[in-house]
Amino acid sequence: MGNEYRIALAGNPNTGKSTLFNALTGLRQHTGNWAGKTVSLAQGSVEYKNKTFQFIDLPGTYSLFSNSKDEEVARNYIVFEKPDVTLVVLDATSLERNFNLALQVLEMTKNVIICINLIDIAEKQGIEIKERLLTNRLGVPVIKISARNKIGFPLLLDTIDRIVTGAIECQPLVLQYPDEIEEKIRQIEPHVRAIVGDHVSARWVALRLLDGDESLLDEINRLITLKGAS
Repeated sequence: MGNEYRIALAGNPNTGKSTLFNALTGLRQHTGNWAGKTVSLAQGSVEYKNKTFQFIDLPGTYSLFSNSKDEEVARNYIVFEKPDVTLVVLDATSLERNFNLALQVLEMTKNVIICINLIDIAEKQGIEIKERLLTNRLGVPVIKISARNKIGFPLLLDTIDRIVTGAIECQPLVLQYPDEIEEKIRQIEPHVRAIVGDHVSARWVALRLLDGDESLLDEINRLITLKGAS
C-alpha cells in the first residue's frame, strides 16, 4: 500500500531500542516471519498523518559484521529488505561506544535517523548533546529522546514522515579510509555495481569484500540466483 512504510530499529543491547519500540507501538504488535526466512522479528504499527509506519525491532547488536546470527539478521534486513527508514538508537551516556554501529549503518543505507535515547539520564549526569552539530556532521537527522518517558516522540514521528515524503533528504557522511584502502575500493566498486546494481551500496559491499565477509557473498549469490530464477 502506498501509505505504508517500514521503519527498522537498530541499536546496541541495552540502549532502550525495544523500550522505544514498545512505547511507540503499544498493543499494536505482533511477531512476524521475515519473508523467505525462518527468522521472526517483532513488528508493530503507528498511525501518523494518514500513514502507517510499520516498525521492525531488529536484534540488538554491537556491530553489523556478521560475526553472529543476530548481526547477520540485522545487517541483511537493513541491506536487502531496504526499509524506508532505519532508526539507530544510541545511549546518550555511552555515545562513543554506540557510534560504531551508527557509522556502520550510515555506510549501508541512506535514510537514517540517529535517536539519542536516555537523554534525561544524560542531562542528570551533566552530559550535553549538541544534536544540531551532529546532524550537520553526519548528514542525517539526530534526535534526542527518552523512550521511557516518551520525550521527543512528536519530533521523531514528524521526522520519519518528512523523510518518507521527501521533505528531508538524507546525505550520510562518507567515511574516508587510508589511501591504500580507498584505492582498492575504487578498483572493486565498479565490478560490484555491475553485479548488485543500485539495490545495495556498491561501496559498502566493496568494503565488506575487502574484509573477507564470506557470509555476505553467500547472501548476494543467493539473491542473484533467486532473481535469475524469477
